[in-house]
Amino acid sequence: MRLILLGPPGAGKGTQAQRLVHKHGIVQLSTGDMLRAAVAAGTPIGLKAKDIMASGALVPDEVVVGIIADRIEEPDAKKGFILDGFPRTVPQAEALDELLRKKHLKLDAVVELRVNESALLERVETRVAQMRERGEEVRIDDTPEVLSKRLASYRAQTEPLVHYYSEKRKLITIDGMMTIEQVTSAINRVLAALIEPESSARAAAPSGMKTAKRAAKKAKPAAKTGAKKAAKAAKKSAKAGSATTKKAPKSAGKAARGAKKAAKKAKSRTVAAKAAKTRNKTRKVAKKAAKRPAKAAKRLTKRR
Repeated sequence: MRLILLGPPGAGKGTQAQRLVHKHGIVQLSTGDMLRAAVAAGTPIGLKAKDIMASGALVPDEVVVGIIADRIEEPDAKKGFILDGFPRTVPQAEALDELLRKKHLKLDAVVELRVNESALLERVETRVAQMRERGEEVRIDDTPEVLSKRLASYRAQTEPLVHYYSEKRKLITIDGMMTIEQVTSAINRVLAALIEPESSARAAAPSGMKTAKRAAKKAKPAAKTGAKKAAKAAKKSAKAGSATTKKAPKSAGKAARGAKKAAKKAKSRTVAAKAAKTRNKTRKVAKKAAKRPAKAAKRLTKRR
């Protein structure tokens, strides 16, 4: 799980970060701690930060992002992390998005602890007054005056991140004015709602993959069998086709020969019919010729 905690000074980010660390087994990454650790370790980016800090200048965003990039590669950050104190500005948030994209990591949520500034100032004033009554030393940075300046700085620089992450649908807003236990419960409820669908999807994915593999294995023999059957059918069809092709010329030859015979027969019949007609005609002529002498003789007899 990868989280960012947002909220003005005194909102209780440190307390809630520690509770999330214990619950989820992740690490809390503070930019100040990371800078000091990188400088102490003498890493290339740490040495660069050391020179800048020694000159009294602010450490540039790219150096801070470089230190974060190195830190989240360490074994204890594999399960996830909580970023506290970074990003502070929209450009830093954009640089962090780019870093996570390159590392193929996803930011799960940005938890904003929203508080009433007037109530925060009253809390600090009460705490300082009680410490002084007990004779305890009050830290220079733990006064209403210092808090007022830090709140003004938060509004100017960090509050635009609320809109930035809201647009990306990563923002979870929790009422930081509740008790510590109530705030913890509210954060846990919202994060549980985020984690459960992802866990279900991860659990379903392997079984879905197994099912797909099993289906693929079953499909392979079926495909082979189907292919063999198709090949055999094609072979038979080809043989039948060639046999039909061979038979076709024979059938055509027979038909041609039959037609010739029929034509000859028809011709013979025509010739025979003509011959019969001629014979009949000849007979008629012969009959007429035979009758003529008889008629002539008859006529002579009558004349005499």
